[in-house]
Amino acid sequence: MTDVLHSTFVPSVETDRLAVDTLRFLAADMVQAANSGHPGMPMGAAPMAWTLWSRHLRHDPAAPDWADRDRFVLSAGHGSALLYGLLHIFGYDLPESELRNFRQLGSRTPGHPEFGHTPGVECTTGPLGQGLAMAVGMALAERMEQARYPEITDHHTYAIVGDGCLMEGISHEAASFAGHLGLGRLVVLWDDNAITIDGSVDRSCSDDQLTRFAAYGWHTQAVLDGTDVAAIDQALTLAKADPRPSFIAVRTVIGSGAPGVEGTSKAHGSPLGEQLLARAKELAGWGFPPFSVPTPVRIACAKLAEIGAAEHAAWDEEFANFEAASPQRAAEYIRARERRLPGGLPDVLQRISGEKPRATRQSSPACLNVARELMPELVGGSADLAGSTGTACGDVVSRDDYSRSAIAFGIREFGMAAILNGISLHGGFRVFGSTFLVFADYLRPALRLSALMGQPVIYIFTHDSIAVGEDGPTHQPVAHIESLRIIPGLQVLRPADDRETAQAWLHALERTDGPTALILSRQALPQLNPDRFDGDGAVSVEIVATGSEVSLAAQVADDLRADGYGVRVVSALDRSHYTPDPSATTVSIEAGSTDGWKGLVDLAIGIDGFGHSGPGDEVMAHHGFTGQGLLARLRAHLSEHDT
Repeated sequence: MTDVLHSTFVPSVETDRLAVDTLRFLAADMVQAANSGHPGMPMGAAPMAWTLWSRHLRHDPAAPDWADRDRFVLSAGHGSALLYGLLHIFGYDLPESELRNFRQLGSRTPGHPEFGHTPGVECTTGPLGQGLAMAVGMALAERMEQARYPEITDHHTYAIVGDGCLMEGISHEAASFAGHLGLGRLVVLWDDNAITIDGSVDRSCSDDQLTRFAAYGWHTQAVLDGTDVAAIDQALTLAKADPRPSFIAVRTVIGSGAPGVEGTSKAHGSPLGEQLLARAKELAGWGFPPFSVPTPVRIACAKLAEIGAAEHAAWDEEFANFEAASPQRAAEYIRARERRLPGGLPDVLQRISGEKPRATRQSSPACLNVARELMPELVGGSADLAGSTGTACGDVVSRDDYSRSAIAFGIREFGMAAILNGISLHGGFRVFGSTFLVFADYLRPALRLSALMGQPVIYIFTHDSIAVGEDGPTHQPVAHIESLRIIPGLQVLRPADDRETAQAWLHALERTDGPTALILSRQALPQLNPDRFDGDGAVSVEIVATGSEVSLAAQVADDLRADGYGVRVVSALDRSHYTPDPSATTVSIEAGSTDGWKGLVDLAIGIDGFGHSGPGDEVMAHHGFTGQGLLARLRAHLSEHDT
C-alpha cells in the first residue's frame, strides 16, 4: 500500500510541539494523580512516539482489531502512561476519565499495558524484553500471512524498547531470530536514555547496541537528538525501505523538562510532585489545566484518524474483491482468524489409536499431522528438539519462503514462547512450541503471559519424569508438572496412551481462551482398556494417576482386587477435573511432586526429591515406581487404616 499518511497530511511544526508536550504532561498528570507510576520514560520518549503515530503508524482508532493494521508494542511497559496518552488523543475508546483513574482498581489504565483490557493495547508488557520478542512474533506472523494471502496483507510492526528490555537475555534470543529470518517489516525504536532504576546504565552495561544488532543482521541507525521530529521521521522512512529488520537508537533524556530530576534515575519511577510538575509546565510554556489536549492537537489527531479509517475502508474493499475472486481461500482466512476448528477434526483425532505400546511423545505427532492437514493455520516448532518432541512437521520457514508451517526456533526456549505469543496475538494462526518438560523453567515467564493474555498457545513438553533415565537429575523433571498446575488459566494435560493423547490434542485445539500444556512421556506406554478401571461391587479404594503411571495403577488395582478390595482407577488427564470419592480411601500415583496431591487424597505417592542417572526403568524402580513397589505401599497404608 502507498504511504498515505505522508502524502495527505503532515502536522505543522507547532502542532508537533504541542502534541509532544500534550503527551509529556498527560503522562505526568496521570502519574501525579495516581501518586504512582513512571513519568520519566514518557516524558523523554514522547517525540519518537508522536512521530511514529502521526507519520507512519497505519491504524483505525474506531476499529482496533482491523486485521491489516500496523502493530505497535510498548515493550518498556512501565511507560504505559505514554501509550494511554496516545490512545486517548487519537480517539480510541479511552476517555479522560480513564486517564484520571490511572493505576486505580477497575480502570482501563492499569500500571502496565494489558491485552484485552484496554482498546488499542496489542499485548501485555511490563516484564522487560518480552514485548520486543512478541513484536518479533507479530512481524513473523505478518510475513507468514502475507505469503499466504498477499492480496490482503501488508502491514508493519513497531516497538519501543528501553535499556532494560535490551539487557534482558530474551532480547538476544528474539533479535537473533528476527535477523536470521530477515523480518524486514519490523522496526524497533530504542529509548536510549542511559538510565535504569538504580542509576546510570554504565554502572552495569557497556554494550554497543548498534553493533550488536548489526551483527544479528539488522539495519541500524542512530538519532542523536530524540526531540528532533524530522530526524526521527527520516530514520523511520529509511527503516521501512530496508529489507532487514530495523533498529533505531534514539538518544533521549529521561524526565525531559523536569528540572533537577531529568536525566537521572529519580525521574524513573516516582511522581514529580506538584511543585516540580508545575515548574516543568512553566518552563515549557504549558498553561493548560491538567489532562488537557489543545484544540490543534485534537484536530490533527482527528484528521489522522480519518486517514486511518479511509485506509481501513480501502482494505475492506480489497477484501471484498479477494473474497469474490477466491471464496474458498477467503473462507479459510476468516475461519482461521475466528479460531474456528474445521469440520471433521474430532473424528480424525479419535481414530488415532493403536494396539502396540508407544510413548505419548510418539502418539502426539500423529495427532499433530492430521490436525495440520485440516488446519493450515496450525504452525510451530521446537527449541531445537523437533525429533525428540515429535514436532518435525514439514519444511521450515525461511527468509526465502514464509509460506511454510514449521518454525525452527533454535535453542531459545524463552524466545520461542514469547514469539509464539506474538504470532497468536497477531491473529490468523494457531501455534505450538515444544521442548523437554524440565526446560519449562526456561520459558515460564512467557507461558505465564500466555495465560494472562488468554492466548491459546499449545506447549508440548516431553520427557516428563525421572523415566528420562541416563541424562540424570538435570534433565529429569520432578516439580515441573505441579509448578505448571498452579499457573492460573493454564490447562495441564498428561495423557496415558494414544486415545488420551488424541483427547488432549482436541481439548487443546478447542480451547481459544488460554494456553494448554501437553505433558508427554519419553518411554513407551501400553494402550489402556478403560473397562479395567472399575471393579465389581462397592468401591473402597480409589487410585488416581496420570500419564505413564496410569498403567501401573491398573496393575496395582488388579492385585488389590485379588485381596478383596473394591478398586476404581481414575486416569486424571486434567487433574483440575478430578473429584475424590469421599466414601473411598483415595490414593494418587504420579512420578513427581506430591505437594498438590496431598490436599486431595489420603495417600499421595510421588517423588519429592531429585532423580538419578541410570536406565529409566531402573531409576523408576529405585524410587519405588514398579507394580510390586507400589502394591507394597498401598497394602501397608490400607492395613494401617483398616485396623
